[in-house]
Amino acid sequence: MSSALDRLKNLTSKISGYEVARKENLKFLQELFSTLHINEKIDNFSDIFEFKAINLSGVSLKSEEVGEIKERKYLQILAISYDKEAVVKSKNISLAYFGRVESVEKELKESVVEFVLRWRYEKSFMTLEHYHNMLEPYSHE
Repeated sequence: MSSALDRLKNLTSKISGYEVARKENLKFLQELFSTLHINEKIDNFSDIFEFKAINLSGVSLKSEEVGEIKERKYLQILAISYDKEAVVKSKNISLAYFGRVESVEKELKESVVEFVLRWRYEKSFMTLEHYHNMLEPYSHE
């Protein structure tokens, strides 16, 4: 019995930790939304989650080389929208352009990387919630 109770306490602790981390993440993401002037392209913060994906050009996001610049490229944040009714289904939209990656200040480059990673973190929670809700009719409780 004690073992089951310990597992439940551990799980509860992890879940509450994720919720705290998610709230913190959203707070920082919203700050970066303004700091990087994405709010000049997208009026409402919540609208950034309508995009299918957000990527970078000019900087790597691979875990083993995250933040490394790609020489002779331009740093920009790209959003990918998807319209299943359109002839061309996906479309890239530049949310922010910062110029040649070699000339961008380190702090700005790091903020851009942080924005994309924080957006992906929140988007993964939204995807998890979506599938959780879809599975509800199949619950075996």
